[in-house]
Amino acid sequence: MQFPIREEYIELCSLLKAANLVQSGGEGKIVVAQGLVKVDGRLETRKRCKIRPGQTVEFEGNAIEVVSART
Repeated sequence: MQFPIREEYIELCSLLKAANLVQSGGEGKIVVAQGLVKVDGRLETRKRCKIRPGQTVEFEGNAIEVVSART
């Protein structure tokens, strides 16, 4: 799935919530801390990791490709 952002970046836990992969930001922080999320194929445990356009986040078999929504 592609996820467009208008800003320079989105924090990892916020992305998981915005993409409806977790119910809340708190749940997003938990799954990241538990080592259940990958960014560009690498395990990521920083909850506030800055995700920028061009990066891919993987969680529970879902892949989110972050793209720029700027025009």
